[in-house]
Amino acid sequence: MIHVIFEPPRSEWEKLIKRPTLDVSTLFDTVRSVLDDVRVRGDAAVKQFEEQFDHVSLSSICVSEVEIQEAETLLPESLKQAIRTAASHIETFHAAQRFTGRKIETAPGVTCWQKAVPIEKVGLYIPGGTAPLFSTVLMLAVPARIAGCGEIVLCSPPDKEGKLNPAILYAAQVAGVNKLFKAGGIQAIAAMAYGTESVPKVYKIFGPGNQYVTAAKQLVSLKDVAIDMPAGPSEVEVIADETANPVFIATDFLSQSEHGIDSQSILVTPSEEIVPKVIKAIEEQLELLPRKEITEKALDHSLIIVLKDLKDVKDFTNLYAPEHLIIQTADYAILAEEITNAGSIFLGPHTPESAGDYASGTNHTLPTNGYARAYSGVNLDSFIKKITFQEITPEGIKQLGDTIREMAAHEHLDAHRNAVTVRMETL
Repeated sequence: MIHVIFEPPRSEWEKLIKRPTLDVSTLFDTVRSVLDDVRVRGDAAVKQFEEQFDHVSLSSICVSEVEIQEAETLLPESLKQAIRTAASHIETFHAAQRFTGRKIETAPGVTCWQKAVPIEKVGLYIPGGTAPLFSTVLMLAVPARIAGCGEIVLCSPPDKEGKLNPAILYAAQVAGVNKLFKAGGIQAIAAMAYGTESVPKVYKIFGPGNQYVTAAKQLVSLKDVAIDMPAGPSEVEVIADETANPVFIATDFLSQSEHGIDSQSILVTPSEEIVPKVIKAIEEQLELLPRKEITEKALDHSLIIVLKDLKDVKDFTNLYAPEHLIIQTADYAILAEEITNAGSIFLGPHTPESAGDYASGTNHTLPTNGYARAYSGVNLDSFIKKITFQEITPEGIKQLGDTIREMAAHEHLDAHRNAVTVRMETL
């Protein structure tokens, strides 16, 4: 069950922030052999690995228009409406992130600017396993469409009947995915990284996955394709004081833990009195969960850490750099301003992590395993590259020329210096 630690000294914090992750480099030999086979044999290799790993025999890895239409009839109207509502909120939030570049005159006659250009081809990996993440389809495909990506390719593992989850197919249709394929795991990442007879080669791959998917993304990113970010198991930190509702905290703990056995939930608090109340609420709610077995295993490496005061709580949080951070304290808005490392922050007692996971509008594809110290979550810029421009007039080269020539001379790059000199001599 959950480990409780009282006022650990700062010298132990580095040990406490370590996640329950596997070193995926141990999988590289296995993963590399699958990647190489798909690179050489294309669709045939993908089908073979689908039979080997997902235990399904496919005549084609392409999702047909008939299957997409059929999926819509299999879903209740209430779920379809929920998907449309969530997509609308995600679109509203991400559309507000559009880049508007303006021309800047850095010196008389020297004008510089940026232009945002969509990545032409993007690949989305959507897990299908114990929890088919149709919400992730919206989180990735909606901003890709807003950005203007011309080709949005989606891969997800099929079920034993050779079909994709109908909610994944419906969400893909709502979000604007162009091409859908039945492929999971390493073989899906390989197909998008290298291209096959059916699957187009893409320029950047997005999406979560198990340790094999993570290892495959790392390997293909070395020279073949860009990826969204390093990723590991999902995690949440809750900051709470004596004013927080223990039942709310328990639901946040358990909703994170049910993702998978390697997920982590931690509570960091200056209030010792709230700890037994939270543990009691967790134990009561756990008994009612259908994914109890998975959740219990995740709770084995979850933590409750009692610290001296909110300053220590803030310092520990910025060191831990959580993927999700929920703040349930009396002064949550003030405390949130002091957080510098987190993927997404949920403020106050009525803002559960599930809101950001599904429908508030923010993106749930976020940096894990401490990467929030340096990475942002997926946003509109993730699907865009920026090209810089500069234009220099005769007046501008007169103004700037001597500066360029002086710097080039001291770097011993004479051709650079001459490129300016010949232009100045014509004026």
